[in-house]
Amino acid sequence: MGVEEILRLTVAALMARTGERQGDLAAGIGQSQAQVSRKQSGRQHWSLEDVDLLAAHYRLHVLDLLAGPTHAVGVLHGVTPSLQQAGMQPLASVAGVPLPADSVDLGGPAGSLGEAIPVRPVSPVQPMSPPAAPARQVGLCVLCGQPAHVELDGFPQHLSAEECAAAIAATNKPPQTTTQAAAAEEPASADPTVPAPVDSPAPPAPAPPAPTDPAPVAPEAPSATRRNAPGYASGTLVEQITGRVEEVLAEYGGDVAVAQGALIKAAIPDVMALFKASRVGGRYEHSEFPPTQEILRKKSQKGADDIWEGRPKWRNAGLLAAAKRGESIEVTALDMNAAYLSALKCWLPIGQLREDTSGAHDARKAGVHLITPPAWEHSDLPNPLGNRMEPGELWVSESTLRLLLDCARQGLADAPVIHRSLVSGASEALLEKLRRALAESRKNALADGDELSVSYVKAMYSKFVSTIGESSANREIRRPDWMHIIRAKAFANLWMKAHKAHKAGLQIVEISGTDELHVVGDWRSVFPEGRDLAQVKEKSTYTLGGRS
Repeated sequence: MGVEEILRLTVAALMARTGERQGDLAAGIGQSQAQVSRKQSGRQHWSLEDVDLLAAHYRLHVLDLLAGPTHAVGVLHGVTPSLQQAGMQPLASVAGVPLPADSVDLGGPAGSLGEAIPVRPVSPVQPMSPPAAPARQVGLCVLCGQPAHVELDGFPQHLSAEECAAAIAATNKPPQTTTQAAAAEEPASADPTVPAPVDSPAPPAPAPPAPTDPAPVAPEAPSATRRNAPGYASGTLVEQITGRVEEVLAEYGGDVAVAQGALIKAAIPDVMALFKASRVGGRYEHSEFPPTQEILRKKSQKGADDIWEGRPKWRNAGLLAAAKRGESIEVTALDMNAAYLSALKCWLPIGQLREDTSGAHDARKAGVHLITPPAWEHSDLPNPLGNRMEPGELWVSESTLRLLLDCARQGLADAPVIHRSLVSGASEALLEKLRRALAESRKNALADGDELSVSYVKAMYSKFVSTIGESSANREIRRPDWMHIIRAKAFANLWMKAHKAHKAGLQIVEISGTDELHVVGDWRSVFPEGRDLAQVKEKSTYTLGGRS
């Protein structure tokens, strides 16, 4: 059983024990009920960031969350000691399913998901059958960098996240010591109440040798720049951002205003250097300057290309009519935090876009698509396609198409008709290390009241998105397809927030730009308030209508 399947079982057990429904859990971790449903059914993966959110929601250590449903429920009710408090005691099985006699190394700094969870063998070692001939390797997986046996669209890949995780675990598996090997060969009793047969008295265990090494030194407390680290971003990348701020601030003698201007001016080369550093462990090269398809070319110097991003611009006609009749409506304008930073988590094509006329959407590929969009018949909810009024076919990016397909799965509209696609093998994790480093740096800066670092991080992610197309300000990459997909993902995220509010009983008054949502009702019961990525903040309040 894989780690993610264990997590799904644990989440289901915790929901059952606490009486939560998927909507309650979704509200607690800042996601939609549909997202939680997809992740629990296996149609979408729980990410490491999700694990942090789940652990915070249930007030558990992440290790307890990953140790199986029985253990997690026990810790939740104070019956079972935490793995962290108990020195990470081994776990024999999860939900009655024996786990392999191995350590699952998830990578990352200590005190986080990166700690290995030791597991004891629970079944006798069976004689090994002759090994089968190994599958032919076709190269290194473009998603995890480990050997792969399948080639998809010209790129070696594992076919699932579970295969990537297994390949990484096999590569990072520590060698067994003599003691561990001997322990692994000793069969464990299937029933702990039945003693194992004894043929002869076992010799007494030798006394342990007197310690000659000095006592272990307690680990140092984390530094100020890492104390708020959730444990999923590369410390090197975070320190690179922190070091850059300190360097420029020292260069200008502590003058924050001047340093801020210098950092913002250098944001483009800095974020590109950070992006390249984040790709070092990927072990493959994405295409930085693939041939640009005609539909992705601007028609003039200040013109646009043919891709429709689905930018929302909508107001609720029914509520506006009620306000004109004299009804008083109290409205709150909400601001979504770091919209483009959150949007860096999206499906991006790795190589050159190639034509596909099958009319089917392949979830393992990404690009741009020529579609006929479906009709939208919900007057109290904005069209996920944005404010386009013209009928007929149009080109949309990957993010917009996936949103329309998700709406179709939820029964909100028909599925779009796909006429033609320009796609490549894709990954949702292409910018993930970069996104996490920027998010962690932003979170630390907010906790410290460091607005200089906040503005620097904002300049990096916003200019990264705006210049990776055909901008002359960034000559290190030309991926207009990436730019459209990321921008459309920000718009899709805003629409999903509106849909979440609508399902929770709030009325949607207006949705616009990349980060503005106007609602009527108790929004704090739906969204957590704050400046973190999973939170929203109140921008203003106003009254519609009313008689003077």
